[in-house]
Amino acid sequence: MSNDLKGQDSDSKFQPEIHRARFDKLTIYEVSESELDTLERGSPSSIYLNFAVFLLSVAISFTINLLTTTVVPTRTFTIFVVIAVVGYVIGLGLIILWLVNRQSVSKVTETIRKRLPPHGVAEKLT
Repeated sequence: MSNDLKGQDSDSKFQPEIHRARFDKLTIYEVSESELDTLERGSPSSIYLNFAVFLLSVAISFTINLLTTTVVPTRTFTIFVVIAVVGYVIGLGLIILWLVNRQSVSKVTETIRKRLPPHGVAEKLT
């Protein structure tokens, strides 16, 4: 019996001290895999917004460059115009795509929270 106590004493030297604070109330929500992905990464359509902001920034930069400087070679001028026009067209298209497909994280959390019945309402467990 003394051997058991020795083993416990040596093990207790390496055990961390644990402090536990009690919750007054703990609410658990069930979350689907797709909802968890949306919460983790943000809305899947947010990549559309990122690329749209990038392309519109590039297009605006090239437009300002065209308006404030004289570009002598015709080839350079054409390249600048093409980059600006393509940036505007694709950037605006991506913004429209983002507006149509966006699903914000707040909508997902609202959906998850609505699953909980109101306080005081009994729900049959199956």
